[in-house]
Amino acid sequence: MSTEPPKIGVFICHCGSNIAGVIDIPKLVEYAATLPHVVVAEDYRYMCSDPGQDLIKERAREKGLNRVVVAACSPTLHEPTFRRVLENIGLNPFFFDMSNIREHCSWVHTHEEEAALEKAKDLVRMAVARATELEALEQKQVDVQANVLVVGAGIAGIQAALDIADAGYKVYLVEKEPSIGGHMAQLDKTFPTLDCSSCILTPKMSLVGQHSNIELLTYSEVREVDGYVGNFKVKVERKPRYVIEDKCTACGDCLEVCPVNVPDEFNAGLGWRKAIYIPFAQAVPNAYVLDTEHCLGMTPIACGKCKDACEAEAIDYEMKPEILELDVGAIIVATGFELFDAMRQLEYGYGKYPDVMTNLEMERMLSAAGPTEGKILRPSTMKKPKQIAYIQCVGSRNERYNAYCSRVCCMAALKQARQIREKYPDIEVTIFYIDMRAFGKGYEEFYETTSREHGVTFVRGRVSEIRRSFETDRLVVRAEDTFLSQPVEAEVDIVVLSCGIEPPKDLPHLARVLGLQRSADGFLLEAHPKLRPVETNTDGIFIAGAAQGPKDIPDSVAQAKGAAASALAMVVAGQVKVQPYAAVVNEDLCAGCGICEASCPYGAVKVVDNRAQVTEAQCKGCGTCAAACPNQAIAPQHFTMEQIIAQLDALFQEAK
Repeated sequence: MSTEPPKIGVFICHCGSNIAGVIDIPKLVEYAATLPHVVVAEDYRYMCSDPGQDLIKERAREKGLNRVVVAACSPTLHEPTFRRVLENIGLNPFFFDMSNIREHCSWVHTHEEEAALEKAKDLVRMAVARATELEALEQKQVDVQANVLVVGAGIAGIQAALDIADAGYKVYLVEKEPSIGGHMAQLDKTFPTLDCSSCILTPKMSLVGQHSNIELLTYSEVREVDGYVGNFKVKVERKPRYVIEDKCTACGDCLEVCPVNVPDEFNAGLGWRKAIYIPFAQAVPNAYVLDTEHCLGMTPIACGKCKDACEAEAIDYEMKPEILELDVGAIIVATGFELFDAMRQLEYGYGKYPDVMTNLEMERMLSAAGPTEGKILRPSTMKKPKQIAYIQCVGSRNERYNAYCSRVCCMAALKQARQIREKYPDIEVTIFYIDMRAFGKGYEEFYETTSREHGVTFVRGRVSEIRRSFETDRLVVRAEDTFLSQPVEAEVDIVVLSCGIEPPKDLPHLARVLGLQRSADGFLLEAHPKLRPVETNTDGIFIAGAAQGPKDIPDSVAQAKGAAASALAMVVAGQVKVQPYAAVVNEDLCAGCGICEASCPYGAVKVVDNRAQVTEAQCKGCGTCAAACPNQAIAPQHFTMEQIIAQLDALFQEAK
């Protein structure tokens, strides 16, 4: 701790009217000037602006300040800004404290001006008291491994991997399915341009498969992650395909002799595949995989026909899972999404009535490479339908399932409706919706064109039930038309449920492995929704695409490029600064009990030779270990016991 007597400057921000509209700033400045060790107290309309920062610099030089307190907004937003100000004037940047009088005061006491002022005095007094106990700290740098792990190989993971690989750095691309491509590979067209999805995606998939800087690990999953920013140690389990990729020529001889038929997941269960299969025509890698759950060759009464038919000798029933250990500098998580299971919403009859289908099933039916070769057929009769109804927000905007909007469902329904009307002008299409949300570039125009020029009917109102008419053997959709304020019924041949987006079922496990947090909706939580949307609270781990929340292809690609750029910034620099908040162990007091190790949420504390040791780059200074330690043998820097006690003492002092 500095031996120089504290000379503190307090600077109070108006934040426009965010703070000044509630708190009496002149009175707060007057009060701050009376606090111990405060030699100057001033206010400015926007302290974070260049003039506001210059004011701090000028007063620091004039008054010889060695501590600075800024009372303004959240430290998350502008603490780095003011630390740079201290660096510019030659002060240690950690001789700074920030009092949040916006979120913690003015925003929560909008109509309580007097109470807000008194609370602001408390907050400023506490910040000044803590500032007197601050110590000079130095940021350390750690080396960064010059390679990146990307988890998930949908369009977001593919784009991130290509951006990093094209910059000349090694990428490990891990995908749990036998092929890369994700959900985009299942789409026929993309909105709003109606481009062929495969025409966009397939070249990128091929580039991934051929890129010298990308090591593709399909049919693989991340099992363990240890280490810290710049130096992650990752264990990946590579599941056996029972087909040797390098030997497989994709000739199809094994396919011809396989006696087993299984519902085809790629075609949403509308078609069939064999127990040995390639997921889809453009799959990367273009090699077969054996479904051991249904293969007869893996049971005691072995079939073995595929192995006998394979002239390339690529089939190996003895393959075992393989654990790969990777050292990477950064991790990008792009694990995508799952569609809401429509069987959970019982009133819509999915699984009960064969003519009730999901939007993904309709997508595969519309595809020329799909199970019906692009023909729209009623599943119960395999004849062309006359009327089709879409039901929006299935599993979304519903407190029973998911309260959030899944964003893509409206546009997907519009796209499919237009495709149907263009192929079959005699098929009537009706969309039952709550609100049509056409949020992206060109989306509103697409909506207007679909309704005006393509004859799609829109009914605003939530569908209450679907039942089958025994007289006509068709489906009856019952809803409320909120524009007419009356119930309506429509008799149709096919009902398409626009199912919403959910986090993958295995995301909670992966989040625990990576040490990531999830938001209330179950998706991965970003560090800041506006300023750090691709970063997480674990340094060196980034998120992209629908892993962070529902989004369409353009937004997924944009976020993937942002995550790739953030990871590259670390890798290219070769080093990264680590905040000096790490906990420090007093070995004379440490008993090696291991409570701190068990309580650390970041895995930064390990007991070695009966003494706790802290990996500084991994520690976030959260203080959990300090709270748990029975001997008070461990404490974080910059949030020391002395600093906290000083704040508490100041809090309970009577305001002057």
